[in-house]
Amino acid sequence: MTDQAAPAGVVHLIDRQPQMTGTEMLGGLVPPPQFDGATFESYRSDPAYPSQEEAKQRLVAFATGAQPVKRGGLFRRAPKIAESKPGVYLDGGFGVGKTHLLASIYHAMPARRKYFGSFIEYTALVGALGYRNTVDLLRGSDLLCIDEFELDDPGDTMVMTRLLGELVGSGTRLAATSNTPPNALGEGRFAAQDFLREIHAMSDSFETIRIDGVDFRQRALDGHAVTLSPDEYAQELAALSTTHRVSDDAFDDIVKHLAQVHPSRYIRLIAGLDALGIREVRQLTDQSEALRFVAFVDRAYDAQIPILATGRPLDEVFSEEMLGGGYRKKYLRAISRLNALSHAERPAAA
Repeated sequence: MTDQAAPAGVVHLIDRQPQMTGTEMLGGLVPPPQFDGATFESYRSDPAYPSQEEAKQRLVAFATGAQPVKRGGLFRRAPKIAESKPGVYLDGGFGVGKTHLLASIYHAMPARRKYFGSFIEYTALVGALGYRNTVDLLRGSDLLCIDEFELDDPGDTMVMTRLLGELVGSGTRLAATSNTPPNALGEGRFAAQDFLREIHAMSDSFETIRIDGVDFRQRALDGHAVTLSPDEYAQELAALSTTHRVSDDAFDDIVKHLAQVHPSRYIRLIAGLDALGIREVRQLTDQSEALRFVAFVDRAYDAQIPILATGRPLDEVFSEEMLGGGYRKKYLRAISRLNALSHAERPAAA
């Protein structure tokens, strides 16, 4: 599927059956397009949360070996940590710029071989190639960036921590992020402890860097996700499809189709699209369906594809019961991203 050559018109996600080889997965381990140009300089720290600037300075030291700027002794120990720790773990709420900083590490580190991917992309690579082949392929790499490290599946988590242990032993440096809701009890510290506990002997390899703040996506947004009437939806879709590639599917059809496609292939499901059309959105009640939809939203957000939707507002797609459960952090992140994509500027007509 060639994204640039895709002709204008309407397509249906449910007609797509994307496939990816292990080699293609490996080649795709780079920052998402929206972070192609991410740098430490372009990271806008919020003055109200000093930990953001502090984190940036410490990560500059990690990526480049440069001495962090000393301000009142805040970074007194950072040079020692940067030299002794092969990994950094960015701990904080969603929307505080952790992925931007992770991509900045990737771009700033002068490395011959480096990889950037979400937790699910690395586990999919192991699934496609086998554990030993994956180790052999990644062994000797200079840097491994892991976005959205997950603790949901104990099996996948332990496979990844075992993989990281072997790679660190061969000299690979690591950088990882995870998400915690800003209003969660202990905000983020429990996620960090769980992560470090899971990797057992690897815990000493990571410096945990706390990043406080509020969701940047919500600073410029007000109210619900944008919802269109059926007539408005039809008109926008018709106008866009004359010059752009857009999708058009019922929400329930998308949810059912996601169950037939491995989450690592969701990026191919939306490849070449300039906008996503989702009709008749309803509230999800099944946990498995909801988690798959979260993974789909993550890929759409990475690709910065605007969403046109009818039915229930997309920020209400997860029930109150789900928002109060163990996957709360995932659902809040997805709501933030859905809201942003529904407000995103539509592609201009040619």
